[in-house]
Amino acid sequence: MRGHYGGPQSFATQSRLIKPSDVALPAWYSIEMVATGLTYPTGMTFDEQGTPYVTESGYAYGEVWLPPRLLKINADGSTTQVAAGDKNGPWTGAVYHNGFFYVSEGGELEGGRILRIAKDGKTTVLVEGLPSMGDHHTDAPIVGQDGYLYFGQGTATNSGVVGPDNYNYGWLKRYPSFHDIPCKDIELAGQNFTSDNPLTEAKGDKAITGAYLPFGTPSQPNQVIKGAVPCSGAVFRVPLQGGPLELVAWGLRNPFGIAFSPENKLYVTDNGYDTRGSRPGYGSGDVLWAIEPGQWYGWPDYSGGQPMNTEDYETPDKDPKFLLAKHPNSPPKPVAVLGVHSSSNGLDFSSNSQFGFQGEAFIAQFGDMAPEVGRIYGPVGYKVVRVNTNTGEITDFAVNKGKTNGPASEMKHGGLERPIAVKFNPSGTALYVVDFGVMPMTEQGPAPKQQTGVLWKITKTTAK
Repeated sequence: MRGHYGGPQSFATQSRLIKPSDVALPAWYSIEMVATGLTYPTGMTFDEQGTPYVTESGYAYGEVWLPPRLLKINADGSTTQVAAGDKNGPWTGAVYHNGFFYVSEGGELEGGRILRIAKDGKTTVLVEGLPSMGDHHTDAPIVGQDGYLYFGQGTATNSGVVGPDNYNYGWLKRYPSFHDIPCKDIELAGQNFTSDNPLTEAKGDKAITGAYLPFGTPSQPNQVIKGAVPCSGAVFRVPLQGGPLELVAWGLRNPFGIAFSPENKLYVTDNGYDTRGSRPGYGSGDVLWAIEPGQWYGWPDYSGGQPMNTEDYETPDKDPKFLLAKHPNSPPKPVAVLGVHSSSNGLDFSSNSQFGFQGEAFIAQFGDMAPEVGRIYGPVGYKVVRVNTNTGEITDFAVNKGKTNGPASEMKHGGLERPIAVKFNPSGTALYVVDFGVMPMTEQGPAPKQQTGVLWKITKTTAK
């Protein structure tokens, strides 16, 4: 088991080797570097001329704060800043539509927002007040054929209960009363969790905390928590011209990636539970969901449609009992279950037979953050996979060459580091991969390296 560090274990380097030939692809495909030297890139989009634009997060785990930015990628690989934000990142992605960029502002400090940015950089707020000051944030947007903008909103906690792990993430100290918010009224089972209290200096001080409640607040059996919108762990939509926020689906943990299939079906990637905090979950894979409006997808009591109160998900000293006395519905089955701790994030669909794999979903896997998320046998993720949504079959598409899996910095070559988003160009002939860059896991937590992010481009070289 990898007990100490997940992902890259080399902490000194600030530079990064770029060598496309170190990436393995299917026959007839090639990869090239489009831009490098990016700092915490998270997503991308294209304008009407097919020019690529990239969002730089501005915030990264490890409590790193920089101004988030929207950058135009020039033909020579240089960048031009379109707009910048205050330190309320992360900017998790963007979509371009009819002359405007729509950017998801994660809102770690002040709450999540959806921003509308003109090409001259003028910025207005389309949505604000989203509950994103916790572990997970307001996620990347997409525009539907119905004229609405769709986006995901992550949860405040790992599994519904605020605990010392959230203090380690930084936000419990900033916002000691922050917690998850259900989208509709729920009834609690009355499960409570005793933990160390990091908010006091008293040695041995303990806190008792219930689900959907502030840290140190116990719950009662059959206690009703009122639902509200906006809420935690959900997919929303809003008219492009602005208007009321509408709930699409809930019961998700961190719906980071979102895309419409060629058949106009909405899909999201959802990060599974970590083995941390007051209510850890063991062996919970990331999932790909087909979203049905109005459905509850199981968080915080189910993983990939399976109940959490079974031995499959328990840890040696914790039994993840149900938090809810009643469930809104039986959760649907996922389209696919991806690697445990793979951090399967950005999502897009192939729509052009010239590229191949038409109708399949392509998913960027950021890679594990062990040991904070749980111990692992070896590095998980750090690649791009494709999913047949009819069968659930998952196949590696772009992966680093070598006898074992892992990020380029650990494998001592110049391939992929931490893919976080994928996007096909408007014609569907090329797949762009946003690579966040080098982020080692140290004994103090994540240590992201600035100016190590890369934008890659994958094309099919010859008709097979």
